[in-house]
Amino acid sequence: MPVLAAAAESLSIAAPDGLQLHVRRYRPAAEAGLLPVLCLPGLTRNEADFEPIARHLAGDARYPRTVFAMDLRGRGRSAYDPDWRNYNPAIELADVIAVVAALGIERAIFLGTSRGGILTMLMAAAQPAAIAGAILNDIGPLIERDGLMRIKSYAGRIPVPKNMTEAAEIVRDLFGAQFPNLTMADWRAWADRSWREGADGLVARYDQRIGETLNDLTPDQPIPDLWPQFDSLPQVPLMVIRGGLSDILSAETVAEMCSRRPGLEVLDVADQGHPPLLAEPRVLAAISDFVLRCDHAAGHRI
Repeated sequence: MPVLAAAAESLSIAAPDGLQLHVRRYRPAAEAGLLPVLCLPGLTRNEADFEPIARHLAGDARYPRTVFAMDLRGRGRSAYDPDWRNYNPAIELADVIAVVAALGIERAIFLGTSRGGILTMLMAAAQPAAIAGAILNDIGPLIERDGLMRIKSYAGRIPVPKNMTEAAEIVRDLFGAQFPNLTMADWRAWADRSWREGADGLVARYDQRIGETLNDLTPDQPIPDLWPQFDSLPQVPLMVIRGGLSDILSAETVAEMCSRRPGLEVLDVADQGHPPLLAEPRVLAAISDFVLRCDHAAGHRI
């Protein structure tokens, strides 16, 4: 499909406790009155992860729509919290609710990657009417322990690279087994989304103290499930994207999700792990088709 240029701008919105949250808004050249998309990133990730899909949807020549990509507190350009204990799903959910209200969003399609998908399921329990459709990117009601322990091993613990070349090598070494087809240019782009230039060298694009939220996680600790929150998702179009090499979302969990939710759309990305990058033409096209189905289900005439 033809993709046109879309304007991108940064917004600052106050959280309930006053902390400033950053949201990136991708605005099409001409509004078509379609549902907006709200993108929520992973635990240590930021809004830049969504730039390919955001520009693809906002720049759709036939069906342009506004896309918002949020930096959770302590990530990207959102302010860091003085107390790292506030990096928890309950407070982050309150932040999402505040952002939705400040943006004047009545209903949106939620696209949540990993932690963002958890927040989407929590949003379904808190404000189901706000969800006109949902995409869960490599996350479900059950999280695999091995994947969590892998994330604990690096979150807040990666040494500061000397330069972007070394940064690209670090992320390649960390994630190469889950993303075997990426080139060094891809790893450099990943590094650019993960660090920024600071006064004294490279700085991670998230508060390193977020790693402390995983300190109590042990290999034998029970992991609470989110089946009640998943079951709270309203009867709107629902898609789950799973990386074929994911160690966070298992095929068995996806099968159970399908049995609980007939009509759940499943998109497998065979050569990627946790989480799929949402940048390949096949994935972009599948998401484009899905959001149009959300418009139809919401009664929008297209």
